[in-house]
Amino acid sequence: HVLRCFENEDITHVDGSVDPLRDAETVETELMLADIDSLERRMTALVKKSRGGDAAAKADLALMEKLLPQLADGMPVRRAGGLTQDEEKRLPQLQLLTSKPVLYVCNVGESEAASGNAFCEAVAAQAAEEGAAHVIVSAAIEAEISQLDADDKGEFLAELGLAEAGLARLIRAGYDLLDLLTFFTVGPKEARAWTVASGATAPQAAGVIHTDFQKGFIRAEVIGFEDYVTLRGEQGAKDAGRWRLEGKDYVVADGDVIHFRFNV
Repeated sequence: HVLRCFENEDITHVDGSVDPLRDAETVETELMLADIDSLERRMTALVKKSRGGDAAAKADLALMEKLLPQLADGMPVRRAGGLTQDEEKRLPQLQLLTSKPVLYVCNVGESEAASGNAFCEAVAAQAAEEGAAHVIVSAAIEAEISQLDADDKGEFLAELGLAEAGLARLIRAGYDLLDLLTFFTVGPKEARAWTVASGATAPQAAGVIHTDFQKGFIRAEVIGFEDYVTLRGEQGAKDAGRWRLEGKDYVVADGDVIHFRFNV
């Protein structure tokens, strides 16, 4: 949810006042109504299938019958109670809007981008209560720095007391919320970033690039991101003893630079 967290008399609000929690509740209500409609339409077909002995249809119908009254009472699916472990595993397959994790983006004015304000504090408290995430961003600043080159961008952010752009914080918050990390493959022609779930092993990371890499996995040649940058690449890391071989049980770390060896 991108929430307005700034006052500006020149920018009107449809409700006449700035209240990010109210705005979030309005959108959440609309999403719950959409989920209710989705469940009601699907349950009609499932009733017929379950009467015919379809076990999967019976299981899905039982799950939906638990979710529907909670949605009607204003409880988003991600906070629904009374579900079995099997139902929790099945839940993502229903693709319900309110089952998704939430990231609140507090859009503030330029002068408040570094410190936030009372609106942001209210959103942060709400996020903590819900187990959601939040980040403070100034859309006005992001629009300005998108027009600057790298050097000018850094100076501009420093003047505002910011170490990095809001977009970077937003991306990182999203990755943290979804429990994801990034590893890199680097060659003479290109460098690429790949996304995997936290806790992924080296073979699983190899499979993100190509399934054959995972099937024929032999080993991974790994350099930590900071080592790769400070030691100026693969050869520098090797010379400094920071290049290492890892096997099938290696758990990929965020920022790892990896070269995979595999059998065809």
